Amino acid sequence: MESQIKYKSVDQYISLQPADVQPKLEDLRNVIKSIAPGSEEQISYNMPAYKQNGVLVYFAAYKNHIGFYPTGNGISEFEKELGKYKYSKGAIQFPVNDPLPVSLIKRIVKFRVKYNKEKLK
Repeated sequence: MESQIKYKSVDQYISLQPADVQPKLEDLRNVIKSIAPGSEEQISYNMPAYKQNGVLVYFAAYKNHIGFYPTGNGISEFEKELGKYKYSKGAIQFPVNDPLPVSLIKRIVKFRVKYNKEKLK
């Protein structure tokens, strides 16, 4: 949820969200870490961020959705699969009352890991 709190860790961020959203945020965190185990977890722009050779993804909790931010190419690459979700050039909204689209999230994170690795070359 948007707040005036300056979060210091992802654990703190998740623990201060509504109880019904916390398990989804933990699931999202675990999916990201399973695909990018070498990623650095931190708070950036006051939300959870994962970096590996640059930014991979961010996420944030809101009243009615979880915002997932895989940067512009993380959206454009998967645009055909996002039809059921609200999305913009840099964000996807996963409704809090729906199950997380785990396989889609995994594919997006894999794409971002590969993209960042290729970008280094």
